[in-house]
Amino acid sequence: MNLSSIPYSQPGTMTEMDRFIFECCGFIVIEDVLTEAECDQVLEAATRLHAGHSKEKLLQLGKGFEHEPAIERLIDHPAVLPKVRALYGENFVLQAAWCTVQPAGSQSVGWHQDGSSAFDFKQLGYPVPLVQLRASYHLTDQSEPFMGNMMLIPGSHRSRLDLPQSMRRELYACSMQQILLAKRGSVLLFHNGVWHSPMPNNMNYDRYNMHFIYSPPWLRRSDRDATDPEFLRQTTPVRRALMGDYARPDVPFAGGFPAIPFEDENGH
Repeated sequence: MNLSSIPYSQPGTMTEMDRFIFECCGFIVIEDVLTEAECDQVLEAATRLHAGHSKEKLLQLGKGFEHEPAIERLIDHPAVLPKVRALYGENFVLQAAWCTVQPAGSQSVGWHQDGSSAFDFKQLGYPVPLVQLRASYHLTDQSEPFMGNMMLIPGSHRSRLDLPQSMRRELYACSMQQILLAKRGSVLLFHNGVWHSPMPNNMNYDRYNMHFIYSPPWLRRSDRDATDPEFLRQTTPVRRALMGDYARPDVPFAGGFPAIPFEDENGH
């Protein structure tokens, strides 16, 4: 039995234990989602996306799936999407897809919860609801500290109190925080309410992650106003549905949500 404090999971179906751990911690780590060859393909695509942009600090760029097939294939990856469906049910969309780089030698630290600065999700109710479910694909090795790792505070998605402001730029902000030591090809799946921060990257190479954020269909997309029509034309039916582009935006809410054409009966 693996008694590591990191909540590991297997690719595919969301088991009852996965659900229990996710409810307790606010995140799970799925190992061996991508092969080395697949990581290479997505990393090459990520490098192309960031070509010409400054490499001074952490930077995220959106909607790379529209032009990079290696990134597009991750939208409904069979190792991850069944867990998203288990947590959301049948009605959700891809709210954003961010390709992030933590440059070599950069010292970015900033503890935060995911959400909108315009409206704090905690105002929706307690505990803060699952409004953004993030799947973060590790494209570079982060199996040791100071490789641009993600740091998280387990269970903080259920706290009524915010992390003290004075600690949000501190590397070690909380005695119960965890540093995620993740192999290349692993995926971190986590709740928007979990307090988290990048760790400095002291390596001599850039750290890349590909983030896919799934949300209820009524949440405005954050990486695009609308999806490229050519992408919608050529992509698969499932990915097209997950884009959340509707002829009339009110139809899914007033007239019933159009079913996502998943290939299986229930996918859970």
